[in-house]
Amino acid sequence: MWNLPPSDTVLHLLSYVALTAQAMTAALAAGRRSMDWAGVCMLGCITALGGGTIRDVLLGHYPLVWVQNPSYLALTAIAAFATILIARIVHRLNLAFLVLDAIGLVVFTMAGCDVAWQVNASLPIVIVAGMITGCAGGVLRDILCNDVPLLFRSELYASVSVATGLFYATAFGLKLNDELWTALTFAFGLTLRLLAIRYKWEMPKFVFEDKR
Repeated sequence: MWNLPPSDTVLHLLSYVALTAQAMTAALAAGRRSMDWAGVCMLGCITALGGGTIRDVLLGHYPLVWVQNPSYLALTAIAAFATILIARIVHRLNLAFLVLDAIGLVVFTMAGCDVAWQVNASLPIVIVAGMITGCAGGVLRDILCNDVPLLFRSELYASVSVATGLFYATAFGLKLNDELWTALTFAFGLTLRLLAIRYKWEMPKFVFEDKR
């Protein structure tokens, strides 16, 4: 998907699944805000493609992924529009979407790290690029829906992306087998995110009350 190595066929397929899932979850969020059909499709595209777009702009990596592959725009727009027609069914598949969202987080994080590595970025930038790719789309969705981003108020999310990026980047330095390490990273990141959901692992919250 986001310039993953051609050998990673499974991750390419998972990326399409994740793109579709993120576009559909964005469509549901748009429906809760009573957006029109154009707004639904636009929000779906922004959510699914926003992280990779921001990453590419920051890294100077052109052309942008959806400019180079317009089919991604079509996929996300169609997925968002289809959700309008089957919203009542999709709404009941909350658990499935949590899993798909976790897959998207992990796959996009690895892809973001890979792109940063291709432009010879340093390790901190590689990790940040992975986190932006995995998380920024959801932040844009929540902001456009006038919500506090899920990233800042739910189970471990950005932390999972950072941990996944660090784990994945280890292979670059140690020059390990690409396919094996990709599979191990995927399993590590997905397991960590699902455990965070299952056991509600969260970062400590900052609560300040001005009692003057």
